[in-house]
Amino acid sequence: MKKLLSSLAAIVLILGVFAPVAFADNHKDMAKVRVLHASPDAPAVDVYVNGEAVVEGAEFKAATDYMELPAGEHTVEIYAAGTEGEKDPVLSANVNVEAGMAYTAAAIDNLENLQLKAIQDSMEASEGMAKVRVGHFIPGAPAVDVGPIGGDALFSGAEFPMVTDYKELEPETYDLEVRTTDGTQLIDLSGTTLEEGKVYSAFAVGTADSPEVLLLEDSAAMPSSMPETGFGGTNNSNAMLYAAVLGVVAMGAGFMVFRKRSEA
Repeated sequence: MKKLLSSLAAIVLILGVFAPVAFADNHKDMAKVRVLHASPDAPAVDVYVNGEAVVEGAEFKAATDYMELPAGEHTVEIYAAGTEGEKDPVLSANVNVEAGMAYTAAAIDNLENLQLKAIQDSMEASEGMAKVRVGHFIPGAPAVDVGPIGGDALFSGAEFPMVTDYKELEPETYDLEVRTTDGTQLIDLSGTTLEEGKVYSAFAVGTADSPEVLLLEDSAAMPSSMPETGFGGTNNSNAMLYAAVLGVVAMGAGFMVFRKRSEA
């Protein structure tokens, strides 16, 4: 458990801490980051920043909205979910963050080998096009190709924990599949719609026996809207400070889930 929490803490420490000044006037001094829990057997965690809860109970396949991060120093504390006030944090540190681009920070691999995957995201596609990339986050699964069912691969030989470069495609609905490099289908992605002007990341997650794909929209790199009240113990006086990080942390937050087709 300590290894898990320390690894998830690294997501916060490397890419910044979720303590944004919501709707700051000087957005050029801010970075944007979202966090994805892609470890299939890891438990949930809570994240506290400067003494305030900013994420609670993040579980497998949970993805935050993009959140703004101000440059500067912040204090981060990581707890096993629900243990704040009962136990000391597993990790506590002061960290500095820098202004930058948009990022995805993913906790991947099984619990005993948990690791951080930090990826820079793109937010724009060429006029009249859509853009997509593929990430292989299934521990123990073979290398895969992704492409039209029975057609040539769009992405070839993606191995765990690889993330491909982006590829621009015509905006339309595709019957895609994730398959082994010898052609055996692993995940049926029929009816995948890519919209004009949008950018996507298709992350394969789960286990080799139960694979799924999370399709996240990278072009939605905007901070979360400001809630009327705090979250997880955040009081109203601090709601403005943490508003940008109190977005959705739940399955279905900003992504679609494609499950493996049931065996006949």
